[in-house]
Amino acid sequence: MDNMALTLAALVAERPLGLRVRAAEAGLGRAIGWVHPTELTDPQAFLEGGELLLTTGLALDETTSPGYIRRLVDAGVAGLGFGVGLSHESIPRSLVDTAEEVGLPVLEVPRKTPFIAITRAVSSAVAADEYASLVRTGKGQQELTRTAVGKGGPGGVVRKLAKLVDGWVLLLDSSGAITEASSASARPFADEIREDLARLRAGTLVTVAGDYEIVLQTLDTRARGVLAVGTPEPLDAAGQHIVNTAVSLLSLALEQNREHIGALRLLRSGLCDLLAAGHSELATRTMKSLWGGVPEAPWSVLVVAGTAGARRSLADALDAEVTREKLFFGESGAFVVALGDVEAVARQASRIGGLHAGLSEPVSTVDFPAGLRQAKQAAEVAKAERSPLVRFAEHAGRGFLEMVDSQAAQAFADSLLAPLRQHDETGRGELVASLTCWLEHHGHWDLASARLGVHRHTLRNRMRKVAELTGRDLDSPGVRAEFWVALQVSART
Repeated sequence: MDNMALTLAALVAERPLGLRVRAAEAGLGRAIGWVHPTELTDPQAFLEGGELLLTTGLALDETTSPGYIRRLVDAGVAGLGFGVGLSHESIPRSLVDTAEEVGLPVLEVPRKTPFIAITRAVSSAVAADEYASLVRTGKGQQELTRTAVGKGGPGGVVRKLAKLVDGWVLLLDSSGAITEASSASARPFADEIREDLARLRAGTLVTVAGDYEIVLQTLDTRARGVLAVGTPEPLDAAGQHIVNTAVSLLSLALEQNREHIGALRLLRSGLCDLLAAGHSELATRTMKSLWGGVPEAPWSVLVVAGTAGARRSLADALDAEVTREKLFFGESGAFVVALGDVEAVARQASRIGGLHAGLSEPVSTVDFPAGLRQAKQAAEVAKAERSPLVRFAEHAGRGFLEMVDSQAAQAFADSLLAPLRQHDETGRGELVASLTCWLEHHGHWDLASARLGVHRHTLRNRMRKVAELTGRDLDSPGVRAEFWVALQVSART
């Protein structure tokens, strides 16, 4: 942030004061915090740093001046104003030479300029600076508040804060992952501050990365988050107040959002319970009123088992997706239950790790209880086998095949599937793969054709060819079962 305080250069530019630069002109960019007149040869105990010290040099001479200048440098003063025409007709040469050597600006104050005039000029500038800072703080707080209560949400607050401090801003969760960024160019800084985040427990930490000073400040939320603000220059008082306002607004917004998400999760779990109890009409009607739609039936029910922490991580990852008509999820006991785009849920679960999923056969809305039982059974098998996913149809098929003589089963499979294999070897189609997919989707033409990437009329033609080559009626449940068993036996060899 640009510092608005009065500098030594600006003070010299006020011609009525008649000030002349006698040493260290390169240091005139220093800001003046205050003015302090004194004739003490060692005023360090009365200084805070940043002052323009005024003296007539009453106790100074060529011998004592060098030590005096070095003590002022140790005290951190911004500069020295030396009044001439009283104790000294001119500034001692040793004082000017030493000040030039150590880089302390020295201003010659003419006899006609009273020290009170310099004090008044600096005081007016400080007051104007404080007023401007107050106005900027108030304006920034108003803009952030309007953004927070409007449609911008946390992301809007982050982007607005970046503009107000002329820098970049990141909002990070407890793991250090980015939840909001002021711009794409801000994202790489998350890696540069990762070690600093590990050291930050609570409060504020200031660090540096590249050309930026970075302020890390924890949010006042149950889920520990951090706001990272990077600026080319250190934040001034107004900037610090604006950042503090952003921290308060983000903390409040995230807590409210957390409570809202918690309430929605309880509602979705209640809807799962309604479906499991057979109240499908009431459950689907509620889904439509809340989210504008329901995943298209038939439903493949996905159940995910795992530790409470892993299930919570999965729910967090899915929260952004439940507004879509293609996906609904809730919790049922120690399981996460999903409908619709269950493949996306399964992929998310595999990325999190420590989770085991079970997938039911496609069921209608009224048959959800049966699908839920199938999925839970498959999930338990997946957990026992330490597998990421088990389909109920595969599990059920394995159970039946274990009771059948392997040689007899293999002979049956080879005999039944031989015409299809011979046809596929000619390169005229993929009858075995198409039949397998069609049976996996229980004869559902649209779902199976979508999975195969072909038009449903193409899939129908292939199934007619299967019936023609084998002399079997695929509309018969028994024939379908025979083909399923043959395909499972074939897959095991």
